[in-house]
Amino acid sequence: MIEFHKLQSEKDELSFLKKYQNETTPEILGYVFAVEMKQAEYTANPFKKLKIFNTTKKKLNTLIENNPSCVDLRYLRLLLQERTPKILGYDDNIEADKIFLKNEIDGQKVSVELTKYILKNTSL
Repeated sequence: MIEFHKLQSEKDELSFLKKYQNETTPEILGYVFAVEMKQAEYTANPFKKLKIFNTTKKKLNTLIENNPSCVDLRYLRLLLQERTPKILGYDDNIEADKIFLKNEIDGQKVSVELTKYILKNTSL
């Protein structure tokens, strides 16, 4: 989703969340959850940051459990896990997601556009 990659400010992110607040498709929900998780950056309260992080992490992981073959979701989780501070311990699926994404890209099951973002934004 190109729009996700163009978000540059909290205002942009809030606009994105409002636009897609009623979305139900797994791919779009994944991007919404990723932006929700990023909202933790804008609060100074460490307990609130952790609550936002844990809530959205759980929502994203549940979405992936229900849609394990969704490339967008696996990309988002890899992106978030690679950028999350190690102290939070959100790195359980990095290798599995990298293998999955590499196989999907090698099998040409991923759009050229999404492949570009995966390769640019992750360690794949």
